[in-house]
Amino acid sequence: MAEHIISLKGVTKEFDTKNGKVVALKDINLDIERGDAYGIIGLSGAGKSTLVRTINLLEEPTEGKVIFDGNVLTGLKSKQLNLQRRKISMIFQQFNLLMQRDAIGNICFPLELAGVPKAKAQEKARELLKVVDLEDRAHSYPSQLSGGQKQRVAIARALASDPEVILCDEATSALDPKTTRSILQLLRQINEERGITLVVITHEMGVIKQLCNKVAVIENGEIVERGDVNTVFTKPQTRAARKLFFPESEEIETTEGRTATKNRLRLVFDETTAYKPIIANMILETGTPVNLLYANMDALLDEQKGQMVICLSDKKEEAERQKAYLIKEGVNFTEIPEDSDYYDYPLHGFREEVTE
Repeated sequence: MAEHIISLKGVTKEFDTKNGKVVALKDINLDIERGDAYGIIGLSGAGKSTLVRTINLLEEPTEGKVIFDGNVLTGLKSKQLNLQRRKISMIFQQFNLLMQRDAIGNICFPLELAGVPKAKAQEKARELLKVVDLEDRAHSYPSQLSGGQKQRVAIARALASDPEVILCDEATSALDPKTTRSILQLLRQINEERGITLVVITHEMGVIKQLCNKVAVIENGEIVERGDVNTVFTKPQTRAARKLFFPESEEIETTEGRTATKNRLRLVFDETTAYKPIIANMILETGTPVNLLYANMDALLDEQKGQMVICLSDKKEEAERQKAYLIKEGVNFTEIPEDSDYYDYPLHGFREEVTE
């Protein structure tokens, strides 16, 4: 049985404001297993940053328990809490480096606070500079580093205390796409090779797809959906999850420019079907065209996934032949009810249900 390194039990967080109480988190129950790269995703204001700050008790929950490595953190005295916090590092969006210290000095800082002798701290810092591929920038100051290099220093600093968990709060939001990919690759390498548990807070689905094996969707302070990334991508159960996997900016229209409302399917392709000419072959076999409304290919970690929204024939008999072809080819699909909003459609119509 997998071991939970972090557990949140009934965690609620309220803030007192001049306009009254604001409930940032509502009865959060969450278990994160040792070695996970666990993503927590939501739109701005959803409560995700408050959530991550409750894990190391930078925010004290109003109600509930935070359990780390079998120890209940809520209620601990300051000295005991600080000892537990040494096992939990954090990486921030804006890097939070000390501007008056060079790269090696920044990495040494948490070691100095822990009382590690200077020579030993510097030796370890140089080893960590190798890990983040910045050996040649040991004596560069933050003002002399690019955004990606600053984040690599911040990652090395996070590793200095030999943590069991690293909390990443929007760690790539300030970076360009190419740099983001390299940072996510580095974090994934750290997770896989060192076994360090990652908790990744983000509003970007691309970060979840590239880095995480599990995901929780947070909306209005509540976790509305959770599971392994593959399952949530394939069968999103909530409107919030569907909006994150299928951005609102995408136009769902027919080739004539009219909004399509009838006979719509959402298709999900896995490794066995992602590279097959499914739609082209379906048209050839059934002799009936379809409208392609949306298509996208994604990589979830190393596995290729695709999703597509199509509009079948408006003739029932032809549409049934088209669905039968998809079932035969092993393509998962969900029917979107007529005139419903894409994000509101109930999950039904997957092939395992259709074939019964």
